[in-house]
Amino acid sequence: MNTPSHDSPDRDGSPRHIDVATIAPLLRQYAEPLPTRDSSTFGEMFDRYADARVVMIGEASHGTRDFYETRAAITQRLIEHHGFNIVAVEADWPDAGHVDHYVRGLARSAWKRHIFSRFPTWMWRNAEVRSFVHWLHQFNHSLAPERRVEFRGLDIYSLRNSIHEVLRYLDQVDPQLAHEARRRYGCLTPWQDDPALYGHFVERGGLMPCEQPVVEQLNAMLAKQLAGLVRDDEGFFNAAQNARVVQAAEQYYRAIYRGSTASWNLRDRHMFDTLQRLLEHRGPHAKAVVWAHNSHIGNAAATEMGWKGQFNIGHLCRSAYGREVVLIGMSTDRGQVAAADDWDGDLLIKDIRPSHPDSWEHQFFKAGIPASLTDWRDPRRKELRRVLSKPLLERAIGVIYRPETERRSHYFEAALADQFDAMIWIEQTRPVTALALPKGQAIEPEDETFPFGL
Repeated sequence: MNTPSHDSPDRDGSPRHIDVATIAPLLRQYAEPLPTRDSSTFGEMFDRYADARVVMIGEASHGTRDFYETRAAITQRLIEHHGFNIVAVEADWPDAGHVDHYVRGLARSAWKRHIFSRFPTWMWRNAEVRSFVHWLHQFNHSLAPERRVEFRGLDIYSLRNSIHEVLRYLDQVDPQLAHEARRRYGCLTPWQDDPALYGHFVERGGLMPCEQPVVEQLNAMLAKQLAGLVRDDEGFFNAAQNARVVQAAEQYYRAIYRGSTASWNLRDRHMFDTLQRLLEHRGPHAKAVVWAHNSHIGNAAATEMGWKGQFNIGHLCRSAYGREVVLIGMSTDRGQVAAADDWDGDLLIKDIRPSHPDSWEHQFFKAGIPASLTDWRDPRRKELRRVLSKPLLERAIGVIYRPETERRSHYFEAALADQFDAMIWIEQTRPVTALALPKGQAIEPEDETFPFGL
C-alpha cells in the first residue's frame, strides 16, 4: 500500500489540510486530567468503556512502570464494576497459564522457577505485574470457581514449553495418543531449544519442514474431542491451545526468513485467534482486557506498518468487533525505561530522550497537561478527530532502546484518530521494577522479534 498523503481526505470526507499549530490547543481543550491512580475518581474515568466486549490497553514501551500500574488500575475497575472476566496479555501461553492457575485458586504460587525466564524477563517478571496478580488472586477468592477472572497469554514463542505441556496432558489422559504425539513432535524436538535454527535450515538449507506432523497432532486431538474420547474440560482446552501454539510457532520460525511482514502478520493473527478462542470458551458473557504494546493494539491500518502491508491484533479486532472494541494507547515524553542495548543483553535503566518535534508525543507535551486521558470516540469531537487524522511520528520502545539512533530505530508515522480511540498521556515516566530470577537460574535464550522486541 502507498502511504497516504497529508492532503488526502479524512474518512468523513473533510480534507487533511491541517495546521500542526492547531493540534496542541485542541488537545489542551479535550484532554481530561488524570487523578492519582489510588483515587476513586481515577477508575470512574474509564467507566465509559463498560459496554465494550474487548478493551485493549497499549504501552509505548515494555519497560515503563507507570504504564503497567495505569493499565492494572484500569483493569481492576473494569473487573470489579463492569464484569470483565479475561485478562489476555502479550506473553507466552504456558507461562501465563501458571499465573492463571494461581489467580483462580488452582495452584498455591504464581511464580514458578521457569516462568517468564526467557529474555526479556522484566517484561512480565516485575513487581508491578506481581502486585496485580496478587490483587486478582484475592478478588477471585470471593467468587465461585466458574466466575473467576482468567489471566491468559496470547503469544507464540513457547515452542519447547508448549510441546512439554501437550505431552504432559496426554500422558495423563491417553498414553497411546501421547506416544503418537512424541513421534510427531520428534521432527521438532531437536530444534526446540533453537527454533530459529530450524527455520534457517528449512528456508535456506532444504530441510523438510515439520508442518504436516504438527498439524496432524492438533487434528488428532480435536478429533478425539469431537468423538467424545477426551473430556472437553479446562485441561483439554489448555492442551489444545498449546498444540496450536506449536503449530503457529513452527510456521513463525520459518516465516522470519521470508521477511518481517510475514512473521509479524503470522504472530498477530495467532494472538487474535487466541483471543477469539478465549472469548468463545468463556461463553456469551465473556469480556476481555488485552495488555500489549501500542504497536500491536493500535489499528495498524492507520500506521506506517499497515501502509507497508502489516496488520495487527488491534486491526483484526476492529474489523471483527467494530464499536465493541476500544483501543487505548499510552505514551510519554521523557523519563527512564528498563531496556537492553541488544537482544539477550543485560537489563539497563536508560534515559528516554524528550520526544521528537514532529511527533504526537511532542504535541501532547505542548498541550501542557502532565497526565491525561483524551478520548475522541464521541461524534461531537469531530474537530479533534480531524486534527488527529494527520500522520505524524509516533515512538515505539520495545525491550531494546537505542537512543543514539532513535529517529530511525523507534519512530514510525501514524494517524492517531484511526489508530486509537483514546490516548493516556503520562509526561514523565519511571522504569519497571524487575524481579530477580531464582538463584542459579539462567535466562533462557530466545530469538529477536521485529521491530525491537515489540
